[in-house]
Amino acid sequence: MSTAVVTGGAGFLGSHLCDYLLAHGHRVICVDNLETGSLENIEHNRDEKAFTFMYQDVVEPIWIDESVDYVFHLAALASPVDYMRLPLHSLKVGSYGTHNALGLAKWKRARFLISSTSEVYGDPQVHPQPETYWGNVNPIGPRGVYDEAKRYAEALTMAYHGQQGVNTAIARIFNTYGPRMRKNDGRASSNFLQQAIDGKPLTVYGDGSQTRSMCYVDDLIRGLYALATSDEHLPVNLGNPDHEVTMLELAETVIRVTGSQSEIIFEALPVDDPQQRRPDITRARQILGWEPEVDLEEGLRRWLKALGHEPVPV
Repeated sequence: MSTAVVTGGAGFLGSHLCDYLLAHGHRVICVDNLETGSLENIEHNRDEKAFTFMYQDVVEPIWIDESVDYVFHLAALASPVDYMRLPLHSLKVGSYGTHNALGLAKWKRARFLISSTSEVYGDPQVHPQPETYWGNVNPIGPRGVYDEAKRYAEALTMAYHGQQGVNTAIARIFNTYGPRMRKNDGRASSNFLQQAIDGKPLTVYGDGSQTRSMCYVDDLIRGLYALATSDEHLPVNLGNPDHEVTMLELAETVIRVTGSQSEIIFEALPVDDPQQRRPDITRARQILGWEPEVDLEEGLRRWLKALGHEPVPV
């Protein structure tokens, strides 16, 4: 049985990855300080012999007594609500946290995968975004503490690969949604769904014309595992290019799926909010044989059911 360490393992993506790894026969060590993660996300695994929870902040060195085959570094303050609340900690997780996770992988001679982000492309001037695009990022804007933390983390990962010989992988994750996103997550999909369930107005920023490409969590986790078990070292985009929607379209889709009577209201657009996002996943298709499978309405229906609500019949 191979052993995988998952930093941020009690979070949205991390907990789903823990489930996937356990289902595929791995022992899992979940590392999380519960700043944005929750024990509820991993409670169903607490009695599993192959699962261990370690309460720790990754900005401190990570000590594991046993052998480790994979290190998945997912720890991050990924929501604007969180990284604007804790800007310095966001930078520390991207720098010290990545350094410590890479140090663990080097020590254990493990395959290392970092969850980077489409935010490294900033407000892109190339559309869709291939991995070869260097991005358009404001390093001193309010989003810079997250964007630049991830860009630095990628550079650090490649330095460890080039100089220290660590077996690394970089996943650039585009907008992902699904069960276990927090109600107060602050991202559009979770905001819209919770507002619709509560019968409150759905808050769209700007005129709602900005786009995001929405990937269901199960598809994303398959992609992460495929990348981790490959030999690829350069960045790979993971997202759903077939579901690039405007924020207004996303709000309307949520209302349709939930059957909510909520109205849509508009508020000022946040500073440096990207106007468009769509991954070029050519490399993921060619290298990993990976393709997203769940369409947007089906993913929203699954999420709604997981929350204990019945979606409107098709």
